Amino acid sequence: MGRGRFHRAVGIVIALAAAGAAALLWFAVAAGSPRADESPSHGLVLGVWNVLYNTDAPALRNIVAAIALALLLAAGIALLERRITNKSRRSANPQAAPLAPRIVMADTREVYAGPVTVTVLIPAHNEQASLPTTIASLLAQSHRPGRIIVVADNCTDSTAALARQAGVEVIESVGNTKKKAGALNQALKQLLPGQGDNDVVMVMDADTSLDDGFLAAAVARFTDDRALMAVGGLFYGEEGHGVLGQFQRNEYIRYGREIRRRRGRVFVLTGTASMFRPRALRTIAAQRGDSLPGNPGDVYDTVALTEDNELTIALKSLGALMISPAKCTVVTELMPSWRTLWSQRLRWQRGALENIGAYGVTPQTFRYWAQQLGIGYGVIALSAYLLLILLMMFSLDVWIWFPFWLGLGAVFITERVVTVWKGGWRARLLALTLFPELLFDMFLNIVYVKGIIDIALGRTANWKHLTHEAAPEIVKAQA
Repeated sequence: MGRGRFHRAVGIVIALAAAGAAALLWFAVAAGSPRADESPSHGLVLGVWNVLYNTDAPALRNIVAAIALALLLAAGIALLERRITNKSRRSANPQAAPLAPRIVMADTREVYAGPVTVTVLIPAHNEQASLPTTIASLLAQSHRPGRIIVVADNCTDSTAALARQAGVEVIESVGNTKKKAGALNQALKQLLPGQGDNDVVMVMDADTSLDDGFLAAAVARFTDDRALMAVGGLFYGEEGHGVLGQFQRNEYIRYGREIRRRRGRVFVLTGTASMFRPRALRTIAAQRGDSLPGNPGDVYDTVALTEDNELTIALKSLGALMISPAKCTVVTELMPSWRTLWSQRLRWQRGALENIGAYGVTPQTFRYWAQQLGIGYGVIALSAYLLLILLMMFSLDVWIWFPFWLGLGAVFITERVVTVWKGGWRARLLALTLFPELLFDMFLNIVYVKGIIDIALGRTANWKHLTHEAAPEIVKAQA
């Protein structure tokens, strides 16, 4: 299937595939004959709906089949992903994979490009409240950046003035209507022509703080491996925002743990903080409108809702080597309300679907298609699980404890607690209660379904910027 063929159909394709997989599993389980000693019981839901239920554990054949299917699918995806990655790294075809390590190593053999330097770009739209902390985290790094440039995009507050007071450079966008991606494209067109091969560019959100050691670890990686094209950060949530904040922190902790278990192999070069060799960014700009979607000469695709995810897929499509080291961590903002969280995740989810729709089914996007199919299947599975619990609660006169499901639930709770252990007692307690996090997952599932519906109906996507309240001292200074 070719590139761009799924623009509006991507959501329908994912939904139908996930529903089809769930239906196949349902038919496979239903095809088995019940044991002779099974005796389903009757119950009434709200005194109207007559239902049958069984207190026995599922048949052993069904348990074994489900486990085997899950292991086979996981192993198959992992092996295929590794094979695709290895093939890309060994590619010697400059047209198909111009950023493949083998090609980069050959081009840079016996060439010294100087020490690795870091230039930081901070795109900012009305970020006077959070920008000072972001700049301070950069200046406090054990390996300080050579340049810090705030890209002020259509600001109506003191963002640019505060940046200049902090002693950093400012580039103000001109006539930009393409949000963050458009502002960065303008800045990169000024910056990239003067960058050497080792003059690394870092793009960092204005509401993010680097943990100490981030730049030192990243620079060491770039110095040791000249084929490395990008380094991404692992993000953790800021403190505060009550239970909603803890939901998000737990989510980010689990993501970071998964990346570490993958030895840094990247899902997404996060927009919170990622670093790129100039060669990688120049190659992307040259390939836009040809092998990559977007306008020729632009580093970022201004149509993409999630520019960081799209840029990651672009780099993988060009064969680039990238990593998210465990020592490169950042603290980023959390959404303070359910409404802002809804807007953020709808943009993320829809952006992810639109990105794979724009690229089509390729070896480099296979992992992303599988991930979206997995999310779709998870929506069906979690919805069915919660629905069955509600049916049981309303249909039984006396609560029945099912030993099999209690055991399975204990395993699930243990996994949830272990995966957030480093987050402290609040993270562990929330994971231990189980159902609040399941309801949070259900909220995200609804966002996923909304994204699919919006794409299928061709609805226009909106970018909603979260405005931060300025600190009291900043307000006083402006008065």
